[in-house]
Amino acid sequence: MGLTNNDIFKKLRVAHKLRDTDIIDICKLVDFKVSKGELGAFFRNEDHPKYMECGDQILRNFLNGLIIHLRGPMPPKNEKPIKK
Repeated sequence: MGLTNNDIFKKLRVAHKLRDTDIIDICKLVDFKVSKGELGAFFRNEDHPKYMECGDQILRNFLNGLIIHLRGPMPPKNEKPIKK
């Protein structure tokens, strides 16, 4: 049995020491809205009655937002990236 989207989401949350508000802000970077209640449902145990499966779209948007959060926004295609 492989990892589910929920497992990946949980592991990324722990690895980056993110709180619910951090995850909400990261999703806002890609214009994706997620509520604190939804996040709680993703991080519950599978046998909990309010458990919700994390879909591909939610995980994809979170990952795209995490890239922007960690690296910064992509420069426009006409410009060269700024080297530090």
